[in-house]
Amino acid sequence: MNRSLLLPLLCLLLAACSHGAADDEEAAVAKGQVAVTTATPVQQSFHDTVEAWGSAAGDPQRARAISLAHGGQVVALHVTAGQSVRRDQPLLTIAPDPAARSAYQQAQSALGLASGELKRTEQLVAQRLATQSQLATARKALADAQAALAAQRALGGGSAQETVSAPADGVVGTLGVGLGERFAANTPLLGFTPAHALVAQLGVQPEDGAKLRAGMSVQLRSVYGDQAGFVGTLRMIGQSIDPQTHLLGAQVELPAEAGVALVAGAALDAQIRTADFSAWAVPRAAVLHDEHGDYLFELEHGHAKRIDVTLRSPGGDPVGVQGPLDARAKVIVLGAYELADGDAVRESAR
Repeated sequence: MNRSLLLPLLCLLLAACSHGAADDEEAAVAKGQVAVTTATPVQQSFHDTVEAWGSAAGDPQRARAISLAHGGQVVALHVTAGQSVRRDQPLLTIAPDPAARSAYQQAQSALGLASGELKRTEQLVAQRLATQSQLATARKALADAQAALAAQRALGGGSAQETVSAPADGVVGTLGVGLGERFAANTPLLGFTPAHALVAQLGVQPEDGAKLRAGMSVQLRSVYGDQAGFVGTLRMIGQSIDPQTHLLGAQVELPAEAGVALVAGAALDAQIRTADFSAWAVPRAAVLHDEHGDYLFELEHGHAKRIDVTLRSPGGDPVGVQGPLDARAKVIVLGAYELADGDAVRESAR
């Protein structure tokens, strides 16, 4: 066949096919049918959740305050609040209290005196010029002087400066003293939280408190960044409302890996899993809402049938609904918003 005749013939065939498809669409519209897509609902297990908000914090059961048994003066600060530190890393340099230094020197002098006195008493005993009772008294005086010196050394008087080091890998929470500041014995110098010792301090709506109990699973996620979520365990539910946030406090134990991804103070949101239930899993787009509540359409003999449902699990896609659905019937997804109960519909090939 001549090529000049073949090309026009192909064009005519394509035009005829497209015209036939258009005729089908026009015929469907003429019949009042709405083109829709459908999906098959399936029974699936869902769970109720309670939403909570809060932040990561040092575990109060493992966090500690670092202090000294003697007073002194801060002569150097090696860390700042919120800084991560390693075991034995210097935190503070302390000059001992002048009174402690003086007491240590006095204890040193008393030890030297007691030592010399014991030697003289031993010589006198050898010459039968002193009694065994006097020798025992001299030995006791030396032991007392040694104990007093050890006590003063423990109180920090034995060195011109003392370095306070990190007891383990962790995070410096707060600094209780500043450079040059004098402090008394047992004053908290800084707060310290060991690594991987974080909890989530959360707040929940007071009306949700009755649904919660210790041991429930909690899905947590950092508010900022793209970090993956992690699962914790509800440890405690508060029994009083915070006067500032007006929320009920809750504490969640975090897994060890959370300490790598989070720092103290990081903002979190959480979903506390409370109870499991069974519901129909349907695409989110299939569920509609009007003044009568939630509903969807089933495809029944070429027509849309309205089914009133209860949206039990609105998060994600598919969502969970409860209602008198027919497991053998499909639900209408795309095109559902155009329908009314009883409308004629046609499943689209798209």
